[in-house]
Order: sequence, then C-alpha cells, then structure tokens
Amino acid sequence: MGRPRGFDTDEALEHAMRVFWGQDYEGASLTDLTHAMGITRTSMYAAFGNKEDLSRKALERYTEGPASYGARALQEPTARQVAAAFLDGSVRATTRPGCPTGCLGVQGALATGDPGSDARDALSAWCNEHTSLLRDRFRQAVDEGDLPSDADPELLARYLMTVANGIAVQAAGGTARDDLQQVADMALRSWPPA
Repeated sequence: MGRPRGFDTDEALEHAMRVFWGQDYEGASLTDLTHAMGITRTSMYAAFGNKEDLSRKALERYTEGPASYGARALQEPTARQVAAAFLDGSVRATTRPGCPTGCLGVQGALATGDPGSDARDALSAWCNEHTSLLRDRFRQAVDEGDLPSDADPELLARYLMTVANGIAVQAAGGTARDDLQQVADMALRSWPPA
C-alpha cells in the first residue's frame, strides 16, 4: 500500500477547474495547474492522470458545481420555467463573484485548437449533451400539451443553448450581470405559449 496523499484531492480539483475555466485547456499550463493545486507534477499525474484526464475531471466538477443549474432547470414543471431557469442559471454561473467569467465548456471549446482537439471534442460533446437533454425535456412538454403540438423541441433546445452560449461569451467579455439578465428576459419573450 502506498503513502497516503498529502493533499486534499477535492480541493486540488476545485483549483484545477478554476484554472481551466479562466484560461481554457491550451492556456492552462502544467505549471499553472500544479501551482494552483498546490502539488507537484508527479502528484498531479498520480492523482488525476495527464492534463487531458484532469481537464475531464475538472469539467465533471464544473457540471456538478457551477453548471448544475442545467440539471435543476430540467426538473421545472413547465417548458417555459425550464427555459427561464436555464437562462437565469447561465447568467448567474457566468458572472459569479470570485470566479472566472464565462463558461468553462463554451470558452474551452472556442479557444482550443488542433493540439488540444481531444479536449475540445470533449467540451463540444458536453455542450451537445446539454442540448439533447433540453430537446428531450421539450419533447416531453409537447407530449404533455405544455408546448404547442407544432413546436420543434430540437429548435427550441438549440435556440436556448445558443442564447446561453452567447451569454457566456458576453460575460467573458465583461458584460455586466444585469445586462445579461435583460438578454435572458428578452429571449423568453419569444417563447411559444402553451
């Protein structure tokens, strides 16, 4: 049996998530990561694997933490409430005080080039998965009569994700939370009636 770890892996992963969130996959050097995590490269590799493995674990942590609004939104009783909770959550998550602005998944997918293609593909798959979950929830809403029978669940999900991704990009560019909330509110005005 090996020596017990001399650091808190949960805390180290939190710090790594923030580095990837603020600097994206390619911008986050191993030095940046290990310095923020307070560990050596050897300890990082032993606990988390390589940089790509660490980035996947950081994305999982982001999904369960700052981006958990997505899963909660899906539980709302109406499609409109799902959309409102999703957009409101996007505004709050991308403008959290004390955290990087924007979205780890969106910024990472946009800023990662060919050398980080595996990480970029994982981030794109993450975004697409959330679109699929929204689509399935809106299909349910059509089946239940909560959305009109001619509503297009795929298009509604893509619309919502596009607005949320735009909010993330604008947040990363410094747009204020109140201004982004106005965008979210405006997007909801075009939501189809039940």
